Amino acid sequence: MAENLDFAIIGGGVSGVYCAWRLQQKRPDAKIVVFEASDHIGGRLLSVRPPGIDNMVAELGGMRILPKVQPLITRLIEVLNEQPGGDPIELYDFPVDEPQNIAFLRGIHLRLADFTENPDEVPYHLNFIENGKSPGAVILGAIEQIVPGITDPDLTEKQRRLMVRNAEFGGRPLHEQGFWNVLLRVISNEAYELGLDAGGYNTTVSNWNAADAIPWFLSDFGIDPDYKGFKKGFQQVPEKLASLFQQEGGEIRLEHRLLGFDRQGKGFRLKVAEVGKKPELIDAKHVILAMPRRALDLVTPDSPPLQSDEVQGLVSSVTPRPLFKLFTTYTDPWWRNSGYTAPDGKTYPVESGRTVTDMPIRQTYYWPTDQGQPAEGGPSMLMASYDDGDNIGFWDGFRPRRRQAWKEGREVPEVSNAFVGREKASSDSDWDKYQAPQPMVAEVSRQLEAIHGLEYTPPVQAAAFRDWGDDPYGGGWNSWNIGVESWKVKQAITQPIEGSPLFICGEAYSDAQGWVEGALDTADIVLARLGIDAL
Repeated sequence: MAENLDFAIIGGGVSGVYCAWRLQQKRPDAKIVVFEASDHIGGRLLSVRPPGIDNMVAELGGMRILPKVQPLITRLIEVLNEQPGGDPIELYDFPVDEPQNIAFLRGIHLRLADFTENPDEVPYHLNFIENGKSPGAVILGAIEQIVPGITDPDLTEKQRRLMVRNAEFGGRPLHEQGFWNVLLRVISNEAYELGLDAGGYNTTVSNWNAADAIPWFLSDFGIDPDYKGFKKGFQQVPEKLASLFQQEGGEIRLEHRLLGFDRQGKGFRLKVAEVGKKPELIDAKHVILAMPRRALDLVTPDSPPLQSDEVQGLVSSVTPRPLFKLFTTYTDPWWRNSGYTAPDGKTYPVESGRTVTDMPIRQTYYWPTDQGQPAEGGPSMLMASYDDGDNIGFWDGFRPRRRQAWKEGREVPEVSNAFVGREKASSDSDWDKYQAPQPMVAEVSRQLEAIHGLEYTPPVQAAAFRDWGDDPYGGGWNSWNIGVESWKVKQAITQPIEGSPLFICGEAYSDAQGWVEGALDTADIVLARLGIDAL
């Protein structure tokens, strides 16, 4: 006989546990269960302690927020910190582009300051308008030509989105055009390549919906971005939400995978399988799918409510974008020796923010302590590679077969040739679960030597990686497809079948794709449909 629930929430990421907590608060007598396929809460927020380094937290998933343009996560943190019990969620300044840091592009070693201070050394054939600008400024200037006035710093995020929604370029609505397409109408291909290479990401300036890409780019990279990191790890946010939900009487079932569902009376019947056990049937009056597109695709073959042309049109309106992260630890911060000597004779160490390159590792972050301070000595850590798009494929030659783990009933692959370092994680850390293969560590070390202009780097002590292109995520973020009127789809997909108690939320179908802000945005729409106001 099937178990009966008021709400079945599929997915233990931020949007899932946030919905669960708010619902349980407002409906204390309701029976609400969160089903999470993995063995932890957080989804694409994954914070782990590296072995042998007590004062650092590796962010294998999301790592920062932008409080100035992300009011939902900012408000949520305030509310969570008002709740009794548990450690407070504390933030620190998260630097990115420091002028003394390295840009290794087309085989040339530059400093980030060189883009504006020594433009003749930049190995790109830029025209006189583009020359002497930072890569971000080049893209920013292009955006201003595409939508005049949109880079005004006094505009709000909402105002920018209204501008692009009604904007045309070349006589066509902007949402019908690709970002790459319109960029190449106003800047040279060399300038585009510079923005692509030195920007650190492939997918952000690729051909996704220009009407969504432009305000997204301005928020993240364009107009005075002020990033904040998390002293105890970003995963603390969903974990605190989950704890509060359980204190209110809710239930979380880890390692429970949704296999499919169908209509059952006025609600739904779900088939759910706990790891190592036979599937069970669960009847729910309401179902909330707090899942990215790829996860929805995986359950669709056995879920008739998702199979209609109308629902599939909504689900397929975005494209998953893979992201890859690899962390390595060392006995000391050797990268400080790659510092920059300014014309005044003062030397500035490479110690914080990132270095960029057109090599496959793309971005290297000099990881801070859990107080947000640069490592000055002793055990230290790099986010040795942070890459996306086509660069993900480079690592396929060094890792287990993609998607194989999910087919075999695991979240992450078993690594038979795991790197054997000098440090092992403590019993309360998940670091060892994400151990990197030995060939991958050897390759990233080779690229780090090249980028820093060194013939030798110290041995890696421990290494962990996470490929968010693997199932069930399909990507670290999702982007709107060309031709989609995202503002309409966002509203429609949160309740894809009119009058049906089926809801979908998550960053994939939001205005802030790739950010927790987007997960909260769509979760609030779902909650509003259920009569619950935003925080």
